[in-house]
Amino acid sequence: MGAEFASHASLAAAEAVCRLIVRKEKGLSEILQFVTSGLEIGQQVVVMAGAACLKDIARHLGEQGLRPDALLHSGRLVFLTAPACFGELFKRGDLLQRGPLRRHSTVIRWISDWSWAFGNGDDPAVIREYQRQIHEFVRPLNALSVCTVHCDKLERTSLLAMLVDHRRGARAVTAVSRSAAAQA
Repeated sequence: MGAEFASHASLAAAEAVCRLIVRKEKGLSEILQFVTSGLEIGQQVVVMAGAACLKDIARHLGEQGLRPDALLHSGRLVFLTAPACFGELFKRGDLLQRGPLRRHSTVIRWISDWSWAFGNGDDPAVIREYQRQIHEFVRPLNALSVCTVHCDKLERTSLLAMLVDHRRGARAVTAVSRSAAAQA
């Protein structure tokens, strides 16, 4: 399939797991499978990605017989264009109160595609901070979470660094959550 999978979980069994999928090929099969299976069982699916990736996902969903326009209109599918969506996401509570996310829905599936960030050549520390903030936002939603990135020319050391950065971004949120629980 051309993808390498890495998972991480916090020490507490109740913590949510975020899986990182590194795609060596340009295809979106893993993302589409995750999106489609969520939509088929009635879950709300949120995809945060670059504009080109979102267009490709919508096109593929249409080819599979799903109606992305209707799904977007009903709120069952939510597209967030990165990095433009960060300003709205990081305003505490605003998006959940008047935005497209439904807290009362069944489990939410959240996909964060980071290809736009790695494609722009952003500093790894900046990408790690983005990942930490997204994980911090997603964790209270109790969402099934997947982070993906497409890197066609990725060396082993770069892949390992990416896995470590993703783990650090998610772990920082876990550490903050444990600290807050200990103080309560």
